[in-house]
Amino acid sequence: MAGRPKSVSQTEKKVRVIACGMIGREVLALNRQLGHDHIDLKCIDANFHHHPDRIAPAVDRAIREAREEGFEHIFIGYADCGTGGELDKVCAAQGVERIEGPHCFSFYVGNRAFEEAGDDMMTTFFITDFLARQFDAFLIRPLGLDRFPELRDTYFGHYERALYLAQTDSPELEEKARAAAERLGLRFERQFTGYGDLEKALAQL
Repeated sequence: MAGRPKSVSQTEKKVRVIACGMIGREVLALNRQLGHDHIDLKCIDANFHHHPDRIAPAVDRAIREAREEGFEHIFIGYADCGTGGELDKVCAAQGVERIEGPHCFSFYVGNRAFEEAGDDMMTTFFITDFLARQFDAFLIRPLGLDRFPELRDTYFGHYERALYLAQTDSPELEEKARAAAERLGLRFERQFTGYGDLEKALAQL
């Protein structure tokens, strides 16, 4: 007599997405858009982008914790993000995949299009929906520009423009992004990208 089929727990059915806090809202929005109900999101502190050496160890810990919780399927919601290949070493050692690309600006634009733009991006400061919302908390205060505004040129003097990569068509966020560019003394431009290659990556899950 055939044995009973092995039951599959709800955790085993789900995919744990370990993502940067900068894209957490976007991952949830895409889950709704794609009709996904099998994604379990775990965000890592977005402020680690000010300390990229902390990203790979944090992801490694999060992967181990996910496996202890019973998740068999894990996906990393990070590009390289300044880790200098250290995140790729973690992914290879743990047998998981991450979003392709050097950073979120690239995968929002589309990695191929970003690479083809080449030098045009070298003097561009990028603003995403996240940064438009969190400009003071994520950038101004951590860099000390609220206390020492004269440091603006030290940090941003080599940029020529601020390019708002809009994930959503929000006049409110566009106005915030425009104000951020003005505060940094940069020419403002807007490009609607939607979710770019992030959508493709999550759709494949």
